[in-house]
Amino acid sequence: MSDTQATTPPPADEAVWERWSKKRVFVRALEGTYGELVNELFSQPRVYKSKDWKWKGGPQNFGKKIINPQAVKVAQSIEAHLDVYAPGGYGQKHGHMNSAVFFVLKGKGHDVHDGKRLDWEAGDALIVENGCVHQHFNDDPDDESIVLIMKAKPLFLFMHMLFQKVVAYPPKDPESLAQENYTPPTHI
Repeated sequence: MSDTQATTPPPADEAVWERWSKKRVFVRALEGTYGELVNELFSQPRVYKSKDWKWKGGPQNFGKKIINPQAVKVAQSIEAHLDVYAPGGYGQKHGHMNSAVFFVLKGKGHDVHDGKRLDWEAGDALIVENGCVHQHFNDDPDDESIVLIMKAKPLFLFMHMLFQKVVAYPPKDPESLAQENYTPPTHI
């Protein structure tokens, strides 16, 4: 990561995703009596339909944050989100303090972790280690890649392990006709 460590807003000519520009909840306050908190926790749903959330981002990388302290009241220390990479698409080059598990649901591609290439395909799980600068790439020029990412980011943020950095923002333009015509799946 760079000397500044903290994520800075993208330059004016770069694509802006909501997660880099909108104020978010990283850890919720726990307020009320113990009984109220327990009752509220037990009343929360335990199944969340990913198709109920909208895809954000684009044109090469789209995401849905399904489980996190901002979206649901049952989660305070974990986060799970789906990412989709358009044919031949890729996401931002970045690093963060928390580790993450990257499970490939569909497709094939590779990551670059601290300069080292790691190939992956559907059914594989990758570990992104704490503080690793990394980037995800879909190697299929004709089909999407879909991944599930799970991490304890809210817990790390709560412990003031806040440092994150975007080294290179995702592309703001499609680089192929397949990306230009791509829309994320509606069934997930």
